[in-house]
Amino acid sequence: MARFDKAVGRYVYLTVEGVDYRVYFEESGSGIPLLLQHTAGVDARQWRFFLEDEEITRNFRLIAYDLPFHGKSLPPSSERWWEQEYRLTESFLKEFILRLSAALELDRPVFLGVSLGGYIATDLALTHADAFRAIIGCEVSAELHGLDNPLFLHPQISDAAKAAQMYDAMGPESPEACKRESTWLFSQAAPPVMLGDLYYVCNEHDLTETAHKIRTDRTPLYLLNGEYDFVMPPSHGKALSDRIKGARFSSMAGLGHFPMIENPPLFRRHVMPILEEIRRLF
Repeated sequence: MARFDKAVGRYVYLTVEGVDYRVYFEESGSGIPLLLQHTAGVDARQWRFFLEDEEITRNFRLIAYDLPFHGKSLPPSSERWWEQEYRLTESFLKEFILRLSAALELDRPVFLGVSLGGYIATDLALTHADAFRAIIGCEVSAELHGLDNPLFLHPQISDAAKAAQMYDAMGPESPEACKRESTWLFSQAAPPVMLGDLYYVCNEHDLTETAHKIRTDRTPLYLLNGEYDFVMPPSHGKALSDRIKGARFSSMAGLGHFPMIENPPLFRRHVMPILEEIRRLF
């Protein structure tokens, strides 16, 4: 008898900043909607273990999506996109997430993002907190300038080299098979995607002067950083949390920069208490 995953994938059409996009997403479970944002330079396959977790999907409707230009969300066929440099911007990312939520008729979903997803989680908390029941940002900091190295898009450097750098950002205790799967995903991304995603991370995300304006009285904010994340160590997440009244911070022992795929069982141990708290609140 055939075995099937719980997750089901399909496409939805979204208009963002006046351009039509065919967007791929996978979902599983039922209950409180939970949007899952992948990291820079890859796609929603990072969340495949979460989508199959019976304890999580019992109470949450998980939705993991590929941003345009990532994974199965191809560039827009209506545009001559190859004639311009790919750059992800904060305005595009915010509008995309809000329009996806509206298209799927989600009632104040929970938002969970890692790295790039963690950055947009905190930016959403600043400007659109009321659109969400709770926001969870992983591998975060107030700002991170200078990481957008042009070598990420150099004709003499392959995507295998990018993947090797990602390997070093994962925890040494994480299962080797999971770490290798993570790097495999990075090796498959279109060449401009990593550098283009880092445009938002390194040039637009900056909460150093505005973090104190984030309100957590209606929309709880949870911040987590992996113990072995040398790019965004726990000290970065703690420093950001200290600027936000009511924010909750945790250091994730044993984890690096890609917790949801490098060590899914350990990551769930850090996230499940947060999801249970959210479930009790709503």
